[in-house]
Amino acid sequence: MKPSTILRKLNAQEIQEQLLPAEQLNRRAQQYSQRAQLAVILVATILVATLLAGVLTHLFILPFGSPFLERVEVLPSSANICTDPCRAVLVESIPEGMTYEDNSTINPSTFQTWQNLIRDARSSLDIASFYWTLTNDDTHTHEATAEQGEQILAELMQLPQRGVSMRIAVSTPKSKQRLDDLQALEQSGAVVRKVNMGRLTRGVLHTKFWIVDKTHIYLGSANMDWRSLTQVKELGAAVYNCSCLAQDLGKMFEAYWFLGLPDASIPSPWPANYSTTFNKETPLEVKLNGTDASVYLSSAPPALCAEGRTEDLHSLLSIIDDASEFVHIAVMSYLPTMEFSHPGRYWSAIDNQLRKAAYERRVHIRLLIGCWEHSKAAMFPFLKSLAALNDNDTHYSVEVRLFMVPVDEAQAKIPYARVNHNKYMVTDKVAYIGTSNWSGDYFLRTAGSALVVSQSEANANVEPTLQEQLLAVFKRDWNSKYSRDINTLGLRENICNIH
Repeated sequence: MKPSTILRKLNAQEIQEQLLPAEQLNRRAQQYSQRAQLAVILVATILVATLLAGVLTHLFILPFGSPFLERVEVLPSSANICTDPCRAVLVESIPEGMTYEDNSTINPSTFQTWQNLIRDARSSLDIASFYWTLTNDDTHTHEATAEQGEQILAELMQLPQRGVSMRIAVSTPKSKQRLDDLQALEQSGAVVRKVNMGRLTRGVLHTKFWIVDKTHIYLGSANMDWRSLTQVKELGAAVYNCSCLAQDLGKMFEAYWFLGLPDASIPSPWPANYSTTFNKETPLEVKLNGTDASVYLSSAPPALCAEGRTEDLHSLLSIIDDASEFVHIAVMSYLPTMEFSHPGRYWSAIDNQLRKAAYERRVHIRLLIGCWEHSKAAMFPFLKSLAALNDNDTHYSVEVRLFMVPVDEAQAKIPYARVNHNKYMVTDKVAYIGTSNWSGDYFLRTAGSALVVSQSEANANVEPTLQEQLLAVFKRDWNSKYSRDINTLGLRENICNIH
C-alpha cells in the first residue's frame, strides 16, 4: 500500500471519529481510561515485586555469599543498652619502694591484670601501644624489677601457639629505638603494623589499650614497658565481660590498623563501619559493678574520630563544664601550650575551662601533677598561676600539688622512671581515665583515647562505683607524704628531687 493511500485512510478515520455522536465518544474515552488504569496497576505491581525480591535477596543471600558487599553493623540509638554483666576494676602500678599507710586504698596491679588477660585469652588479643620495651636490654641496667615485663613478653609470645590471634598497632619507632620485642613477637606469630602518625598528623600513636576476645579491655597510662610495671606509677581500668564496650573500642583499633598500611591516608569521612552511636550525647547504658552506668569512649585527634565518636578534648572540657562541686585531676604533665610545636604556641583550652569553673560556679579544683627530672620548666609558672586563684576573700578554690615518686641512688640510674604517669580526672559526677598528657599536641595531633563513666550512687550491697574508686585513689595520693603544695616549694631542682 502506498504511503499516500495510508495517509488518506487515516485522515478519513479521523474525520469519521469527529462526526461520531458525543455519547459514543464518551464510551470510547471511558474504555481508554480503563485500559490506562490497568496499565498503571500492572507497572506498579511489577515494581513492588522487584523491590521485594531485592530486599529478600539482600537479607537472605548477600550477607552469606556476596564477595562484593561489606556488612556494616551500625547500631541504632535505641540499641544503646548493653545487657552484659560488665565489671570495671581500677588497675595500678605502684613503683618499688613506695609505701602507703596500712589502711590506704589498694587496687590490683597492672602486672596481675595483664597476666590474667593473657591467660584468659581464647581467640584474639589486640594491643594499641606507643612503644615496646618489656626487657631491660635497652637500659643496660640489669635491673631485677624488669622480670615482670620479661614474663609478660614471654607469655604474649605463647599466645599464637595456643591459637590466639594477636595484632599489635604501634607508633612508628624512632631510629634509635630497639625493636627486639616487636621482632620477637612477629617471629612468634603476632602481626605488627607500625602507624606513622608523624606523617599523618605530626604526632605519635600514644594510645595504650588491650582488647581480649572482643569482650574484655584494659585502657590506661601504662606503656608496654617493664618500667610501667615496677618503676613508674600508673593507673588504668580493666573492664570485663563487656562485649558492647569492647567491640566499640575495637572500632578505634581498626582505625589504627587501617592507618598502619603502607602509604595509608586518613579517610574523610571515615567509612560507616568505623562509626559509633556511643558518645557523650547517647552513651552506652549498662550495669557496671551492679550499678546503672552511662559509658562512652572518646578519641584524639579529631581526624581519627569517625561519625558519632566524641573527640577527647570535647569530652574533657564538657566533663569540667558539667561539674557542680569538684574537679580533681592527676596527670604527669600539664601545659597550656602546644608543647612540641616550633616555635611554641600558647594553647589555653583546658586552662580556660578550669578557671571558668572556679570563677563562675565556685567548683573546687585540685591538680596533682607528676614531678621528675624531665618536667619542663615552663610548666611551673602556669601551675603557680592557677594556684594563685585560691583566695579566701573571693572563695575561688584552686589547689595545685606536685607528686614526687621517691628515688634512691640505684633507681636514679634507670632512665625515664620514678614518676607519677597517671592521666585521669574525677568529678562529682564522672570518672575519666585517659592516655594523654594535658597539653595541646596530645589532643590535636596525637592518637589517644579515654574511658568516660558516669554512675549513680552505688547501693550498699554492691561494689563502689568507678567514680568512687577513682576518688579514693586521688584522695590517697593527695594526702600522702609524696604530695607537696606547689606554693611551699622553691626551685624546680629542689621540687622534683633530682638525684
